[in-house]
Amino acid sequence: MASRLILAILLVSSATAMAQDGTIYPLKAPAEPNSIPLGTGGVNGQKAPETWFRQWGDPMARNVSTATLTPFLPAPGKANGTAVIVAPGGGFRWLSMDNEGWEVAKALSEKGIAAFVLKYRLHPTPESLDDFKAWMNRPPAAPAAPSDTSPSATPPGMPQLDLSTQLADAEAAYALILKRAKEWGVDTDRIGMIGFSAGAGLTMHATLNSKTMKLAFIGPIYGGMGPVEVPKNAPPMFNVIATDDFLFRGQFGVVDSWYKAGIPVEFHLYQNGGHGFGLGNPDRTSNRWFDAFMHWLEVNKFLKNEPNK
Repeated sequence: MASRLILAILLVSSATAMAQDGTIYPLKAPAEPNSIPLGTGGVNGQKAPETWFRQWGDPMARNVSTATLTPFLPAPGKANGTAVIVAPGGGFRWLSMDNEGWEVAKALSEKGIAAFVLKYRLHPTPESLDDFKAWMNRPPAAPAAPSDTSPSATPPGMPQLDLSTQLADAEAAYALILKRAKEWGVDTDRIGMIGFSAGAGLTMHATLNSKTMKLAFIGPIYGGMGPVEVPKNAPPMFNVIATDDFLFRGQFGVVDSWYKAGIPVEFHLYQNGGHGFGLGNPDRTSNRWFDAFMHWLEVNKFLKNEPNK
């Protein structure tokens, strides 16, 4: 009995340590019985199969070459007609499927919102987990030397990834929701999109570049903060970031862009939270963002059924 108790304590301690550990562990791909293939094709040059790993206690997918959409629908009688596409982050090299996907979608569905987790295609990473770990731990590449070395020259930025593949996945997800809107209880005038980190980047990219998506609202959560050129028909934006997030760097450009374009914008700059906090981490001021988001949706009448809808 004593030996079993000691073993149980060791197992619990080991699981707790793993949950708090930034080490990358192998993970068997979880079942995704409700995922719907989007039929957007594969990834050029991708030879490695989709694999999963666990880091910080969260399941992550990488080398995704088949895009899917997983619905999280509200309980019968609770739906309010609003729908949200949820885009997890991971630098377009992996996806934080639970922390920034499934958990968020479940929280939305509990509020009567039909949520859809978008598992979009990714840029390739090394096939073996050991090689992937080494790739993750590599020194950051030095930026290219600027051609203009004058004191007033703009410093070189990071190279921009081609997001045409990911945009096609987002557009396919939106089209599928439109097609099955009646079945899923969705008001097609109230389809929004939120994303985290790289998912926030995809949300913004879709907002700025898609010719087919007519998003009712967007929520980039701890995404890039640089200024953008805002389309005339851009949707209202709910934006969240923490001061100790490496993506913040004292920038307010995207918020300023929305403000100057005369489009409704709400911005929450939290004292702490770091990067990748999902719905929240212990003892961080950023943990209340989801409540603020729900209040914002309600005040802007995105949660209310309209007559004859």
